[in-house]
Amino acid sequence: MLTDHLTPETVLFADRVDGWRDAIARVARPLLDSGAIRESYVTAIVDSIADGGTYIDLGFGIALAHRRPEDGVVRTALSSLRVAEPVLLNDEPAHPIDLFLCLAATDPHSHLETMSELAELLSDETLRTELLAATSAADTRAVLLKIGQNA
Repeated sequence: MLTDHLTPETVLFADRVDGWRDAIARVARPLLDSGAIRESYVTAIVDSIADGGTYIDLGFGIALAHRRPEDGVVRTALSSLRVAEPVLLNDEPAHPIDLFLCLAATDPHSHLETMSELAELLSDETLRTELLAATSAADTRAVLLKIGQNA
């Protein structure tokens, strides 16, 4: 569940970041610090984006940074970084991002499970708006706890 992964330690906020590379480094930091990923995973994400990987732009100013398990995933984990000023993903004006998520999944099942919950959250306009308005980890958790209640 998203509430298992997005905790006060993995939900980050920043007034400003120095470009998309800095945003990726910051959103990945809690996963590195906890040992959920290796540095090679962050490198693979940055390289993928630099090679035109703007496919991680989910719309609504949200990007989901991720790569394959063999790129350095140790255990399934998720983190988020909300930035006050949007960052241009891969420096492209068509991709302004103010919420970065970093997903590390060990296998297809955990990847699909997390993606399913994210899809439910982001496709619900009310929940998405509340998530993007969150200013603390507690606000974020309150939104996540509402997933599935509107079904």
